[in-house]
Amino acid sequence: MTTDLPPAPHWRGINHLALVTPDMDETVRFYAGVLGMPLVMTLMAGPMRHYFFEMSPGNTVAFFEILGAETFQKGAGTPAEVPVQLDHLSFNVADEDALELLQQRLKAAGCEVTEVVDHGQIKSVYFTDNNGIALEASYWVVDATGRPMDVNDDRIFTDPDPVPAVAELAADDLESVPATTLV
Repeated sequence: MTTDLPPAPHWRGINHLALVTPDMDETVRFYAGVLGMPLVMTLMAGPMRHYFFEMSPGNTVAFFEILGAETFQKGAGTPAEVPVQLDHLSFNVADEDALELLQQRLKAAGCEVTEVVDHGQIKSVYFTDNNGIALEASYWVVDATGRPMDVNDDRIFTDPDPVPAVAELAADDLESVPATTLV
């Protein structure tokens, strides 16, 4: 099926992940002030502010300000009592020193943060932004990116019963892809 499609683009990261805030001022204070992400663009999208914070060249997290928007808190990787499409957002850092430095910075700013969690392939800390969005900062212990897929590498492919698409990808023969509609 996928052989019938045009070539895939060479992905370069996340141009921007668009999230919602009811208070852009507090969001600027958290992302630029606490996390130290440079504010690189501000614009108006109709009646809404739309601000962008740089994580690395070409990669940003962005917010639309929707005054009065309801927020809720849901811990990363935990079930939610309301419908959600986003569990949490994980920012990539270089190594354990960078992770521990961020952890110290969050604590110094009065933000709650977990101890370092060892997931095997990555190590992480978890915290929440001013909007109640569950955040994680991680670094790769075993970097699964930038190399060909190898389902036999048991350091990174650990699901004992993977979905059928994994075997199809490994055989370079993805049998079907979902069609979608615009909302």
